Amino acid sequence: MNYLIITGGTRGLGEEIVKSFAKEDTHIISIARGENQELQALVEDRGGKFTPIQFDLADIEKVENLMEEVFHRIDKKSAKSIHLVNNAGIVAPIKPIERCEAEEIIKSQHVNLVAPMLMISSFCKMTASLHCEKRVINVSSGAAKRPIFGWSSYGSSKAGLDLFSQGAALDQEKTEHPVKVLSFYPGIMDTDMQAEIRSSAKEDFINVETFQNYKEEGKLLPPKQVAEVVVQLLETDSFPNGEVVAVQDYL
Repeated sequence: MNYLIITGGTRGLGEEIVKSFAKEDTHIISIARGENQELQALVEDRGGKFTPIQFDLADIEKVENLMEEVFHRIDKKSAKSIHLVNNAGIVAPIKPIERCEAEEIIKSQHVNLVAPMLMISSFCKMTASLHCEKRVINVSSGAAKRPIFGWSSYGSSKAGLDLFSQGAALDQEKTEHPVKVLSFYPGIMDTDMQAEIRSSAKEDFINVETFQNYKEEGKLLPPKQVAEVVVQLLETDSFPNGEVVAVQDYL
């Protein structure tokens, strides 16, 4: 069995990754706040298995318990591969840092950075003795590379995720059965997150018109196209371990 653990797997890019990965001999464990019964039916129609787990990644104190629940669903003896895609993320708060509430900043860092760190740590511990293929893809953002007005929380969380991905991959190189890890820039996609960005007030996000133009000019990538690249990275023999890569590298 080939296992995929994915966060935010019920909509947007996550939903398309599930669809692209789903086939016979696959078991997808989707961690999300909401449900998607149509997606579950699609996976099962293709001969795969779909296990939904409802969880809010802001609740970081329960992440280790979450991972224990996830691995209770995995038959380690029959596993050909076990992969983790940290896809869930939040762009809020979109506003200058002096107008951000403490709770907003904390939630941003918890969901975008701390929860993935804890999940990867648990993943590495729970698969340490397994010889099967083990890969982690952390969905990051180009916002990690440069400061953007109103995005200090989001950009810093993704910059942290990039460096953590590189450090985790380096740590794992010293183990007997290493987990491979990379950070992935998905580009600007036509998702609900982009709709949230376009609805920002000008005083909170001075580049809002640029993002509105991306939509009007048809410059947004289809999530399905990006998802196919993610699945390609999960299945390729030449996984760029320890690197930060962008979807444009594969289109």
